[in-house]
Amino acid sequence: MKALYIKEKGDYPVYEDFHTPEDNDLVKIKMLGSALNHRDLWIIKAQYAGLRYPIILGSDGVGIHNDRRMIINPSHNWGSDQSHQGAEYKILGLPDNGTMAEYCCLDNKYLYDAPDHLSDAEAAALPLAGLTAYRAMFVKGRGQKGQKVLITGIGGGVALFLLQFAIAEGLEVYVTSGNQDKIQKAIDLGAKAGYNYTDSDWASNFSREEGGVDLVVDGAAGEGFADLLKIVKPGGIIVNYGGTKGKINNLVPQTVFWKQISIIGSTMGSDKDFRDMLDFVTRNKIKPVIDSIHKISDYKNAFDKMDNGTQFGKIVLINN
Repeated sequence: MKALYIKEKGDYPVYEDFHTPEDNDLVKIKMLGSALNHRDLWIIKAQYAGLRYPIILGSDGVGIHNDRRMIINPSHNWGSDQSHQGAEYKILGLPDNGTMAEYCCLDNKYLYDAPDHLSDAEAAALPLAGLTAYRAMFVKGRGQKGQKVLITGIGGGVALFLLQFAIAEGLEVYVTSGNQDKIQKAIDLGAKAGYNYTDSDWASNFSREEGGVDLVVDGAAGEGFADLLKIVKPGGIIVNYGGTKGKINNLVPQTVFWKQISIIGSTMGSDKDFRDMLDFVTRNKIKPVIDSIHKISDYKNAFDKMDNGTQFGKIVLINN
């Protein structure tokens, strides 16, 4: 079969013939499409733990199995404790071969019927980011109707699902971005307001104009994380699911304990979270925001776009 894979460390991915041995314990799904995540980019740059080669990229995907259109849960071997993943936990696409191929082989229990209201591209875009957003917003963040929530770094896949999920549940949503166009697009999708985090006074302006939030969901961390302590209400929650801006060096503990703020980490989600996410998406007829759709043979332009950070929504690869 043809697959998008990395041969050796330091190599750029190639879309070429790839042989995988048959495994009778796994099912073989004919892939219709897959979607990019920053995880794939970090693997290409050899900036991810547990690298091995050769490796087929891709955690997100939709395909056909037994004449049914199936969506793939990329979160494998979660374990028995809903509060955190176990020692055997892994994400599809490393260490196991992923979805960016003509076929993907995996355990049947990770296949679910794709929601009927989603196109192939939309279904391919949903799994990893949708799961991450659902757990962060509702399981860890305990977001509920009537609350005010701030979502940082709008434009990425997880952040946009957070926006859509929160609006569907009846939360009042605010966003941040370093790009004014992305803020406006988020407002067009239903956010009440947005703030540009490159403005050094954004947190003070937010507190004065909006009066604080009950929940913050953040995927950046870094130096700007301290500003989140200023705008969350006493007793509020900050959920962090990523660290694209690096280490947090300037957090003031007095603010944390005096305001009784809960800072909670969240990664991916359990099998239950995935089922609940699919039910939520189906019930509310949520459609992923798609930035662009590429043929899988045009993968280089797709990854260049992600690397440049210009996307608003998911970047999808459709099999030729």
